[in-house]
Amino acid sequence: MDTSVKPSPEPPASPAPAGEAPSSAAYRNLILATVGFALTFWAWNLIAPMSGDYKDRLGISSFQQSFLVAVPVLVGSLGRIPVGALTDKYGAKLMFPLVSALTIVPVLLLIPAKNSYGAMLAVGFLLGLGGTTFAIGVPLVNAWFPPRKRGFALGVFGMGMGGVALSGYFTPRIAKHGDDLPSLVVAGALVVFALVAAVLVTDHPGRKIPADTLAHRLGAAGKLRVTWELSALYAIGFGGIVAFGVYLPTYLKTWYEMSPTEAGTKAAGFALVTVVLRPVGGWLSDRIHPAAVTSVALLLAALMAIVQAFEPPLDPVGTIALLAMAAGLGTASGSVFALVSQVTPQPKVGSVTGIVGAMGGLGGFVPPLVMGAIYSAKDSYAIGFMLLSDLALAGCVYAYGRMRNVQRDE
Repeated sequence: MDTSVKPSPEPPASPAPAGEAPSSAAYRNLILATVGFALTFWAWNLIAPMSGDYKDRLGISSFQQSFLVAVPVLVGSLGRIPVGALTDKYGAKLMFPLVSALTIVPVLLLIPAKNSYGAMLAVGFLLGLGGTTFAIGVPLVNAWFPPRKRGFALGVFGMGMGGVALSGYFTPRIAKHGDDLPSLVVAGALVVFALVAAVLVTDHPGRKIPADTLAHRLGAAGKLRVTWELSALYAIGFGGIVAFGVYLPTYLKTWYEMSPTEAGTKAAGFALVTVVLRPVGGWLSDRIHPAAVTSVALLLAALMAIVQAFEPPLDPVGTIALLAMAAGLGTASGSVFALVSQVTPQPKVGSVTGIVGAMGGLGGFVPPLVMGAIYSAKDSYAIGFMLLSDLALAGCVYAYGRMRNVQRDE
């Protein structure tokens, strides 16, 4: 029996004709989506760079600290499923400014919640809303760009995950001038973006609006085998990025005894590499089969995780290993979504993106908990890095052995 993965036999995936050059409106929406993605990701990651301070202030354990950092990741990941489906129905013009505006609420609630662990968990739950904008931007960008430009465009949009790097670098520095200042700065930026997005974000005029229910659309996306195959690969690639984005400051502060500012700076460097390499993964996927790009990228991540498992000194071996791991994970996250754009009909892109994005985010929820629990039990992070290497190697083999059968969208 032929088990190769083929694109759905539905009509062509994109409203933008394959031979058409992207319009100025396409680039305007790409820029706006990327900026909005970055700002909401900064909001999503506001707790992680200051988690060491919260641990000291609240007197919590390493596991409780990891759980506090992981809660926004979990909620933001699962929230992508309904938000992606709602974007299919109502469009990014409504959803982007709406979700950005709603994210302001938990950002400001961090101020009164900072002295209570329970309150911080509740606000972290609400902060997860900021992580859902990924499922808004992908269908928006996908609709505006023709297939042969789509991998690179989605990679550029994916650079918005640099909001994690912005948070890691700027949040602790801004906090030196006042504990509440990071929340006020991010909330102000979100207000400005929500107003600009309400005016300038536009859905593609050829966007197909699904007539069926939310549950039916999610069910149809869930029945596609490729949805779950891509979900698994994205859980490794993007999940690894999210996990390190939120937990690397804690890891560096605990294991290498850095200050919160130093740890945040190093973590920002890791995140910056993933941001830069994501469009490279998309660009390579426009020229080489994205499954091959994904395979090589995950192999690099697996090898570097093994190196880090031996707990080398940070300068230079640890730094090189972490940055090379970031390069592999960033490239893989870009190439996996090049596959998504190729095999998903445009009316289902939001729904499929929601599921795949959710699995990617969930891939980032578990590792911080595992790393915290392992360190509490073994006083070492080596087992956690070996688990990452095993997963990345499995993804490498699956991408090369199975996903090369995906046909390219001509």
